[in-house]
Amino acid sequence: MKLSKSAYGKIDREIAKFPSGRKRSAIIAAMAIAQDETRWLSPEVMQEIADYLEVPFIAVEEIASFYSMFDTQPIGKYKITVCTNLPCDYSGGGQAARHLQAQLGVGFGETTQDGLFTLVKGECMGACGDGPVLLVNNKRMHVRMSNEKIDHLLEDLKK
Repeated sequence: MKLSKSAYGKIDREIAKFPSGRKRSAIIAAMAIAQDETRWLSPEVMQEIADYLEVPFIAVEEIASFYSMFDTQPIGKYKITVCTNLPCDYSGGGQAARHLQAQLGVGFGETTQDGLFTLVKGECMGACGDGPVLLVNNKRMHVRMSNEKIDHLLEDLKK
């Protein structure tokens, strides 16, 4: 068993939101709960979710491979997603990405040697007027990110 009793309790609360016999409707929520606990969705974790929700493995794997919020490979403790769409790029997104790459010593899709940070490209995050935009671990959005703000963010995350 890869997931904790606590994770299963959370998944059960999500299942309860849907009509009886509709466990499948809780796949995305279950995957998010599992990823919060395990940091990425290994094939074993996806199989555990599939078994628990009584769906084929492919139903979970399809969703994991479609949505960029799900990680099917190990990642660092902090996944930093940089919006690379045109509006953010016009607002300094490209510069923010280059600064992050220089500060972390990694390119997009790579993880720092200490395992702390993974840097990824992101699509529009719906904050086009607030670029450059960064998203940490799919949950915390940071807007108007100057080099100085990026440096402070990295220092805060390292603590």
